[in-house]
Amino acid sequence: MTYRIAPSILSADFARLGEEVGAVERAGADLIHFDVMDNHYVPNLTIGPLVCAAIRPHVKIPIDVHLMVKPVDRIVPDFAKAGANIISFHPEASDHVDRTIGLIRELGCKAGLVFNPATPLSYLDHTLEKLDLVLVMSVNPGFGGQQFIASALAKIAEVRRRIDRAEQTAGHPIWLEVDGGIKADNIAEIARAGADTFVAGSAIYGTKDYAATIANMRARLGAVIRAA
Repeated sequence: MTYRIAPSILSADFARLGEEVGAVERAGADLIHFDVMDNHYVPNLTIGPLVCAAIRPHVKIPIDVHLMVKPVDRIVPDFAKAGANIISFHPEASDHVDRTIGLIRELGCKAGLVFNPATPLSYLDHTLEKLDLVLVMSVNPGFGGQQFIASALAKIAEVRRRIDRAEQTAGHPIWLEVDGGIKADNIAEIARAGADTFVAGSAIYGTKDYAATIANMRARLGAVIRAA
């Protein structure tokens, strides 16, 4: 198992965003998680493609764009052009989920499908082998700094079982990402449930030493590997 840590810029200092994304890359981050909210699909408004394009020159690691917008297809090409490497969306935000997955991949990006705490996994029945990433939300989307919803662990475990089966025929790896309330104290438990990619916002950007925080998370993930 390869573990990846993806700091969410939702908790970064937006007055110094270029510096902030560069700082977490130097601190050992694997991805930059880029939360897009439209004040329609979720009750918050954040950032768009222009900001993605602005930070792209500041980092070499992939930009992982999470679209919390509806409708979704219109904005996907803009983020692909802005330098996104991964684009994930919520199935409720697309009239044709399969078409949206195809659009993302046609534009040269990896495609992800996002599941809110109450969203059924049945959306994976006909899409999983076409996906590069499944993102399980362990909070209700819209705001940073929320507490991890414990029932997400069972959902993560079920997605892991599905991915393990699907990868045998998909012909490519499928990541299992978790977003919401992740911190050093619970990252090992989430990894044991089956996650391999971890979004952390305030747990990283709310500390003074990003490198020490990420190193602490990696040490706890390393203990999971050693115990396996």
